[in-house]
Amino acid sequence: MTEIHDAYDTILILDFGSQYSHLITRRCREHNVYAELMPCTQKISELSWKPKGIILSGSPYSVYDEDAPHVDPDVFTLGVPVLGICYGLQEMASHFGGKIGGVPHREYGHADVEVITLGAPHELANRLLEGLEDQLQVWMSHGDQISEAPKGFQVVGRTKTSPFTAIAHESEPFFGIQFHPEVTHTPKGKEIIGKFILNICKCEASWTMQSFITKEIARIRELVGDTAQVIGAVSGGVDSSVAAKLMHEAIGDRFHAILVDNGVLRLNEAARVKKTLCEDLGVNLHVADASSLFLERLAGVEDPEQKRKIIGNTFINVFEEEGARIEGEVEQQGRGKIEFLLQGTLYPDVIESISFKGPSATIKTHHNVGGLLKDMKLKLIEPLRELFKDEVRALGRLLSIPAHLVGRHPFPGPGLAIRILGPVTREQVQILQKADNIYIEEIRAAGLYDQISQAFAVLLPVKAVGVMGDKRTYEQVIALRAVQSEDFMTADWFAFPPAVLRKISSRITNEVAGVNRVTYDISSKPPGTIEWL
Repeated sequence: MTEIHDAYDTILILDFGSQYSHLITRRCREHNVYAELMPCTQKISELSWKPKGIILSGSPYSVYDEDAPHVDPDVFTLGVPVLGICYGLQEMASHFGGKIGGVPHREYGHADVEVITLGAPHELANRLLEGLEDQLQVWMSHGDQISEAPKGFQVVGRTKTSPFTAIAHESEPFFGIQFHPEVTHTPKGKEIIGKFILNICKCEASWTMQSFITKEIARIRELVGDTAQVIGAVSGGVDSSVAAKLMHEAIGDRFHAILVDNGVLRLNEAARVKKTLCEDLGVNLHVADASSLFLERLAGVEDPEQKRKIIGNTFINVFEEEGARIEGEVEQQGRGKIEFLLQGTLYPDVIESISFKGPSATIKTHHNVGGLLKDMKLKLIEPLRELFKDEVRALGRLLSIPAHLVGRHPFPGPGLAIRILGPVTREQVQILQKADNIYIEEIRAAGLYDQISQAFAVLLPVKAVGVMGDKRTYEQVIALRAVQSEDFMTADWFAFPPAVLRKISSRITNEVAGVNRVTYDISSKPPGTIEWL
């Protein structure tokens, strides 16, 4: 079966724990080159494919720390170009015998790099920065730097405080830069990455969603075969809808979409999803109303991880029961068996699960990566696993999915249960559904929806004193959240016009019984997460 690395030239990015590693992946893909992020501990000999080039990321560590992560030495004997960024530069220099030391003051922020053009016989060392200005504005973020360059390397860039800002090997395609080309604060950064992957690695710029559709549909058909049936959960969000439409395009009615109404969906969500998927997309949809079962199992539970596990396990139980019912019908008709489960896992989900030191401390269990029952009978199929959110939206547009659905904000798998910070009851769900619906209505009415990456309301487990109709009230508090984000790995809160917030607050406190106070969350990610739980 054709794997993605067989279909596209691939850049391997080895992650040493940098907060910017995912951005390197995105910048490569913006040049239409497929890139994949793996832990820096990845053994080259264990790869089933050969990358066209390798990029070593930055890191919060120092290369001389006792517990510092180190790259597999086979990286430098694989016969492909290597680019080290920040810590990656220092790791490369250290590997080849250079010396690394701390700097008196951590260098963080803008810096001007003097580009050094070498003459014969070292012209090959110029390839990464050639054609750029003599002075480059870049973004630095480091507390260590090279104090002595390794043998065989030449300096091709320097600043007043960093004499080895950019180095290159005299004869091998090994390059290192102390600054971060992946961040937007380095104006020519994307171009530098492009020079490495296109000019030096000679990657073919063939990674597009148009080509992905053709190749992925062919892969799905090969994987599923001529008779196997596939079931998949849909929520009405862009991820599950695009995955469902792609699967429908590949195998038609052998794909069965299942909407599990877990009782914590948005207001009128089940009916809206059924109309959109069936009428607009022609997808074969089954609706399983299990709201009472979910709410019964969630009764009295406040811990967010418990909520996730209860919802995840109950979902699988209901899903398998519905799948068995569908399978019985399919077998009775002599059309095969249910063998595959479709999941809408995206690449950021995968990235957040990567750690070079093994599983990291649990922040929260992701609803798409992990958490499946151990005895699940179905094989997973994840057609969107390699895609970022913007790529999924582009794919959706190519599949003629309606614009309002393609641009829809993300919605968590556990639904409103993780936006109700206390116990989940039908009454609490109804309060949050109404408040959230008003919030989104007003955002759309103000023409702001497409400027916001994600917006939602949270029901807090506290009560506040208020005055309504000359009477004292003691009711609950709604927190509003709206963020802007390029890739959901980092996010900034959205600056609403005050008049819009005023109208939203007024409508919620007047129209939603049980709420007398509205707040707005102005936390960024990091240090916060986008969701509260």
